[in-house]
Amino acid sequence: MTHPLEARHGDVTVDRVELAAELSGADGRASTADVAEYALRLGDDALILAQQLGEWIARAPELEEDMALANIALDLLGHARSLLHYAGTFDGRSEDDLAYVRDEHEFRSAWLFEQPNGDFAQTVARGLVASTYQFELYTALAASTDPTLRAIAAKAVKEVEYHRDHAVQWTLRLAGGTDESRRRMIRAVVDMWPYVDELFRDDDLTDRLEGVAARPSTLRPRFDAIIAVVFAEAELEIPPVAPSAGGGRQGRHFSHLGAVLAEMQVLARQHPGVTW
Repeated sequence: MTHPLEARHGDVTVDRVELAAELSGADGRASTADVAEYALRLGDDALILAQQLGEWIARAPELEEDMALANIALDLLGHARSLLHYAGTFDGRSEDDLAYVRDEHEFRSAWLFEQPNGDFAQTVARGLVASTYQFELYTALAASTDPTLRAIAAKAVKEVEYHRDHAVQWTLRLAGGTDESRRRMIRAVVDMWPYVDELFRDDDLTDRLEGVAARPSTLRPRFDAIIAVVFAEAELEIPPVAPSAGGGRQGRHFSHLGAVLAEMQVLARQHPGVTW
């Protein structure tokens, strides 16, 4: 909801906007304990990836890519805000509480999203897996029996489709480029593939949320089909690597997540309650 103009600086006017009103599905509905945990998982995936992509700003291989990665990061941050806001309606915590005050073991992001940026090929490979998974996830969630999750997914799926196209184009470009870019793209796929399986594992929570959550295992066939088409065109192969144990959904994380959180949370922790 936009409020009347409240501040003027010469010829420039400034609107005050209630940020919560910008969130998808922010209709005052409170989540249950299980739905809050599920929203936390998806929100943490988006939040951590947004923070990682933000590190590329002013460092990407092309000026245009600075803008593209920043826009993808902002889209993901928007998804995270909506999901964390909804998660917090269960126990009264705000989206900022959930983003900036929780410790590492309280995050529920899957291991794929925690992988370091690495070189640009590794960021592309991580983005290809993440966006292909999220596109199938939000497509399924758009039919959820939970109206808030349904509203969040309906908005997110359109943006994630762009993220997937961006990752596909760069995968083809790097795999079909120079010997060096192809070597790095192959290496990046090998590095990221152990973390794919965790995204598609069902557990007790998703069992209890039948009809509300998207059952992870049902998303895998379509994910595999899309990746097969991309890899065929890029002349890449699924690497013969063992899946990781996973554990992000249970609060077990790589040490790298600690560094990501330290940078993301430093201002809020040093100056609690600070506002602009």
